Amino acid sequence: MKKAVIFVLILCLNACKESKTPLRYLPDSNANINHVTVVMPKKSWEGRLGKTTRDLLETPYEGLPFDEPQFTLKYLPPEVFTGFARNSRNIVWFLKDSLGRFQLSEDFMAKPQLVARISGEDDDVKAYLLEENIKLLRATLTDKEKKEKLRRIKKSPAKDRDLKDRFKISLRYPTAYKTVKDTTNFVWIQKDTPKGHMNLIAYSLPLQGLKGNVKKRILEIRDSIGKRYIPGRLKGSYMITERAYRPYFYKSSSKGKLTYITKGTWEVANDFMAGPFVNYMIKDTLNKRWMVVEGFAFAPSSSKRDQMFELNTIIDGIVFE
Repeated sequence: MKKAVIFVLILCLNACKESKTPLRYLPDSNANINHVTVVMPKKSWEGRLGKTTRDLLETPYEGLPFDEPQFTLKYLPPEVFTGFARNSRNIVWFLKDSLGRFQLSEDFMAKPQLVARISGEDDDVKAYLLEENIKLLRATLTDKEKKEKLRRIKKSPAKDRDLKDRFKISLRYPTAYKTVKDTTNFVWIQKDTPKGHMNLIAYSLPLQGLKGNVKKRILEIRDSIGKRYIPGRLKGSYMITERAYRPYFYKSSSKGKLTYITKGTWEVANDFMAGPFVNYMIKDTLNKRWMVVEGFAFAPSSSKRDQMFELNTIIDGIVFE
């Protein structure tokens, strides 16, 4: 491509703090979690640029039994992008300019807010810039949404000490979650929803518990825990891992600790219940154990993306005492 392109990343979160000029007033931003406002001309939205934007930002959220978009897009034409519309928390704004440019700005017109401004002389340039920077944009949006979710949780956090007393760990979750089972090595916390429930479970394993094929052992351990502690509605039914949907496996690090993350679908043996789960196995060398924290949701005939995003965010914030 012969057109000159400039990539610009603007991070101005601390700019006001470092400046001696008075802080400017910014209204509070608004929007549901994982919602993004997209601003471009209607002709562009209905053409290649709109299709490219939808394809890149509405990629399926990972680990769900049925595809749901990672972000929900709200389209606005430039002529109505005024007033309160500019207070949206996440904005992808396409502008016409002779200079091709991709910019990320924080707290641009409201707070907290992330604005991606993509400039170019035509839609082809804008689409190219979006494609080149989509990994950065998606990662930044996800990070900001997790922080926003935690900020909302902090407004009314649960005071329960079950996880601290049992495992010397802490999770920050809303008061709507209640402990439904607390045994020697297993804690189950549940939140009722209009069409089901969201769940957090925690247990520990000896360090030698993951010897051998790690992926295979993770699923075997899940199934044994489900059989022992998580019964279904019918007698003799219990939670297991759905094998028809191949789980996603990741080797990562949580708070500097080796972590295996598994995302997949659970089902109930001898019954008709299923849903998504995310499982974290964290190596706690100091206490000579694997600390396991899992989130799973049951919400038949309704969206599960936001529920799993909440559970992921809660588990990501684990603190070892």
